[in-house]
Amino acid sequence: MAALKYAGLEDTDSEEELPPGWEERTTKDGWVYYANHLEEKTQWEHPKSGKRKRVAGGLPYGWEQETDENGQVYFVDHINKRTTYLDPRLAFTVEDNPVKPTTRQKYDGNSTAMEILQGRDLSGKVVIITGANSGIGFETAKSLALHGAYVILACRNMSRGNDAVQRILVEWHKAKVEAMTLDLASLQSVQHFAEAFKSKNVPLHILICNAAVFGAPWCLTEDDLESTFQVNHLGHFYLVQLLEDVLRRSSPARVVIVSSESHRFTEIKDSSGKLDFSLLSPSKKEYWAMLAYNRSKLCNILFSNELNRRLSPHGVTSNAVHPGNMIYSSIHRNWWVYTLLFTLARPFTKSM
Repeated sequence: MAALKYAGLEDTDSEEELPPGWEERTTKDGWVYYANHLEEKTQWEHPKSGKRKRVAGGLPYGWEQETDENGQVYFVDHINKRTTYLDPRLAFTVEDNPVKPTTRQKYDGNSTAMEILQGRDLSGKVVIITGANSGIGFETAKSLALHGAYVILACRNMSRGNDAVQRILVEWHKAKVEAMTLDLASLQSVQHFAEAFKSKNVPLHILICNAAVFGAPWCLTEDDLESTFQVNHLGHFYLVQLLEDVLRRSSPARVVIVSSESHRFTEIKDSSGKLDFSLLSPSKKEYWAMLAYNRSKLCNILFSNELNRRLSPHGVTSNAVHPGNMIYSSIHRNWWVYTLLFTLARPFTKSM
């Protein structure tokens, strides 16, 4: 009882009644959380009952949800011409206290990005995603933007990038999202993108290196490098170097590099065990599309590991992620054989 009295919990008669100094609020997704104005902290559990709750149903007729400059949700009653920070749906909440699952149980092959971010408020976070106009990149951009983050879609094709922006805005007209030009096959374009981003004078909390080509025919970029190697690895490597200072100033920050399980099926060393640079950007005679892709993905992982070793002491972490075997996206578009293979495998793989 002494502990309850110290916490101010003994003054309430009902288990659901909040102690002095506490306020009940909701996130954009409808999850209930509790703010303690005396200690300036928030928590998901009710301060007395320890229960977690979420609102049930949509907003009443005439109500609209808004977000203020501090990222806090408030509500507008257009019929009675008033605003309030109290969610009108709080009168209809349901308890959400399942047994805490393990990570493996909670997220599986059917999980979506929206489910992973459920209940998160990313207001104030700035995110760059390369290749975000389609596939995994678009779903990631949409999910982060719908949870409040300011998301920049770094795309080679600005027309498709702007279309992707509009698709996100259709779902939430107040999403903070824009497209910027980035062609990873041009180191000059990478430099121009970094300069344009820095001119915005905003932090960078998350950099997702997602763009990639797969099964592409051999060709050289304007920098005289094999295109798969430059687009999948070297362009991202250069981008991270150019934005490293912003990431460090924005810590805690993170870099996420989308790699692949196929990194296991290749080698980039010669017979003596030394790095063979000719394997990274091979001539046309020595080129095989699948092998070039695998090597670029191995470079992704080696880069991510070393980047994390160097920058994690400064508050910037780096992780490489395998998105799933043959996940159905547009990455197979370069050759009809790969398109046929992905189509046949589609019923057995994860889709967008």
